[in-house]
Amino acid sequence: MPRPDFSASLGLTRSLLIYYGQPWRRSSLKRFYAGLVCKGDLVFDIGAHAGSRSRTLLSLGARIVALEPQPLFADFIARSFAGEELTLLRKAVGKEPGSVDLHISSRHPTVTSISSSWISKVEKTSGFRNVTWDRVERVEMTTLDALIEEYGLPVFCKIDVEGAEADIIAGLRHPIPLIAFEYIPATMEIAEEAIDHLRKLGPYRFNRVEGERHRFVHDEWITADAMLAEIAGLADRVSSGDIYGRLEV
Repeated sequence: MPRPDFSASLGLTRSLLIYYGQPWRRSSLKRFYAGLVCKGDLVFDIGAHAGSRSRTLLSLGARIVALEPQPLFADFIARSFAGEELTLLRKAVGKEPGSVDLHISSRHPTVTSISSSWISKVEKTSGFRNVTWDRVERVEMTTLDALIEEYGLPVFCKIDVEGAEADIIAGLRHPIPLIAFEYIPATMEIAEEAIDHLRKLGPYRFNRVEGERHRFVHDEWITADAMLAEIAGLADRVSSGDIYGRLEV
């Protein structure tokens, strides 16, 4: 069995290749984000991982508050973004402040999660068959409301936290103009809960992005009911994506 430090180094290398090794995808992401944020906008990057989304948003002039509790990625961000308009917090985000167990996969650090129930569901699926969550660390947890109180209301909040998306949004009391969260077909109930929470906060309409295509599926944004009906039909698919909620004004 590989040593833990070797597995972690291998996992980081794999993640960097995924996030930074395909420049055409980064160019596509920049064009996509350019239609969503402007220079000077405040953005929360919840689950920053290796910082690729933050890097793209910074290139557009946004100000970033990035949260990444996983030491491997947090250390990388601290080194790579020194002196830039990025505030790094080594915390998880959830429904309530406190502390939580972070379940880490050394070989596949991008699927590290604070949700043991999410892990128990996805580890049975083909896409996670080779993933082992081999370490647990206790980390501090904050909420979106606490972040808003300290840093201000963001124009955009991206959430990619492997199963805790609905809990994070459930702790939100201040509607955010634009919010995005990952969906995985095997755990679509999490996306459904997140949509239900958002529509209770305000008049949100929704769109989605499939995989890493960096373009919206719909030309027009749709209602919560329409999005719920749509994703119910995606449960048998393999690919994941992101759902975007936009506050109508």
